[in-house]
Amino acid sequence: MKLRSILVATTATAAMAFAGMATAETMTIGITQNNVGVDSYQTTYEMAFIAAAEANDDVEVVVLDAGGDVARQIAQMEDLIQQEVDAIIIWPTNGEAVIPAVRKAHQASIPVVVTNSNIAEAGFPFVATFSGPDNITQGSRSAEIMCDRFKALGIENEAKVVHITGQPGYTTAIERAKGFNDRLPEVCPNVEQIDEQPGDWNREKSQQVMEAFLVKYDDIDGVYSGDDNMGVGAMNAAVAAGREGITFVGATNFAVGYEAMAAGTYWGSIYQSPVDDAEAALKSAIDLLNGEELPFLNYFDTPKITQDNMGDYTKPVF
Repeated sequence: MKLRSILVATTATAAMAFAGMATAETMTIGITQNNVGVDSYQTTYEMAFIAAAEANDDVEVVVLDAGGDVARQIAQMEDLIQQEVDAIIIWPTNGEAVIPAVRKAHQASIPVVVTNSNIAEAGFPFVATFSGPDNITQGSRSAEIMCDRFKALGIENEAKVVHITGQPGYTTAIERAKGFNDRLPEVCPNVEQIDEQPGDWNREKSQQVMEAFLVKYDDIDGVYSGDDNMGVGAMNAAVAAGREGITFVGATNFAVGYEAMAAGTYWGSIYQSPVDDAEAALKSAIDLLNGEELPFLNYFDTPKITQDNMGDYTKPVF
């Protein structure tokens, strides 16, 4: 096994202490993640990434976590560049702010794989490939799930929706919100979105956001959340307030979302595996270093899941 696992903020000195351990044949791949401790998806991603690396004798990895801190992630990128790793994988904390660090890696002839959440378009020239889900499509599919449910209930001409987004400035949050906001008026033009507030991927904050919505609005028919972690927080607020008849739809089906769907309190989501996500990112970096050409947008599929078809899918492990 060739693994350098550094799970907290790392200084250049500490990181460089490992330099020179790899053999000439070993490809050294560094990854700086967004915020491993914030939710179970990111925790599972990290474990799957490490497991995939351990299974490959030709790969050594440096595993870093930015803890949601843009400045820390930029410093980690600079550490990896100084170590002269062969490739860098970045799960951006902020799609705009990390562009200068990604540019530095590109200028150092280190290929960069962006994983899970893309950087802003201005940084595309410095990226070898993006590996992850199509977040705009996820948001669009969530809108279709919501609209189909409203039609089944016969309220598509009067329903009112509130929207809980992810972390501001985070590309996944921006893209999922855009996909939902663009698609919902196309499929259900008479549905009204009455409010939109960030939940920062956090269940407790999303519950607080929903509590405020429930006080402010007497009529809420649907809630769209950028992932099930936030969606279940919103659902918990509605259950505690005794507000029934609300359709909850998310994106990225968490175990808690799957369980709530089975209980009949949460309607639908988008099925996305953090294991597939992690393995695809590592494979993309290895393929690049082996001279393979990859598409710039290297998506994996993320289908719709609702109470009606959840039996076709296994419960998420995160």
